[in-house]
Formats: sequence, C-alpha cells, structure tokens
Amino acid sequence: MDIDARGPRFGAAVTTVVLAAVLITGSTWLLAWQVLAFALGASGGVARSPYGLLFRKVVRPRLGPPAQFESPQPPQFAQAVGLVFAVVGLIGFTAGPDWLGFAATGCALAAAFLNSAFGYCLGCEMYLLVRRMTVRAQ
Repeated sequence: MDIDARGPRFGAAVTTVVLAAVLITGSTWLLAWQVLAFALGASGGVARSPYGLLFRKVVRPRLGPPAQFESPQPPQFAQAVGLVFAVVGLIGFTAGPDWLGFAATGCALAAAFLNSAFGYCLGCEMYLLVRRMTVRAQ
C-alpha cells in the first residue's frame, strides 16, 4: 500500500531539527532518541515511526488530500541508512572519538535536510540503485 509522500518529508524535517540540536548540544540522549526513531521506521516502515505517527494523527488531518503517493520501501530503506549513521554517531559520542560522532551525525543531518528542504531522498535513491543492480545481476 502506497503512502502519502508528504509524510516522509515531514519526518525528514523533524529529523533535521533533532540532528541539528544534537550537533549543537552534543546530547547523546537526543541522538539515542533519533536512533530509536530510525529503528522503528526501518523495521516497521515510516508510517509506524514516531514522526510518521505524528504526521498521520496530527498533521495530515489538517492538510488537504494527498496529491502524490509513493511506495513505502524506499523511505523505509532510507530509515535504515539513517539508522546506521545515527548508531555510528552515537558510538562516536559515547565511546569516542568525538569527531566520528560529529561526522556521522552531520552526514545524517545533511541527508535529512536534503529530503525536507528539496524533496531529494538520498536513501531512496540508494534503494533504487541497489534494486537496479540486483535485478541486473539475476
């Protein structure tokens, strides 16, 4: 079942704010929250992530009907990619080195910002690339 294309973009906007706050404050607890949000989105799909639930329950009822729908698999894959970067960031901030935490969190922030501001989802593009490569290999 396809999802409202505005949902993942809303989630990316919230993620952008959270990750920017992590870089400003150095809060490992806030980054741990984002790790959990990414994990839920990667395992259950973006509609079941905390930001997806917020979008569905609070934001979407205030908007008009969606004009575009998209397959849920690319955004779910993007959540998994975000999860990897956030986990590496969390490791860097908790066990060191700090530069690893800043670099990994910064990469996740850049990807979330691209999606929220411009609608360009790096993880979704990676998903499509992987799909093309695996289809050709078969």
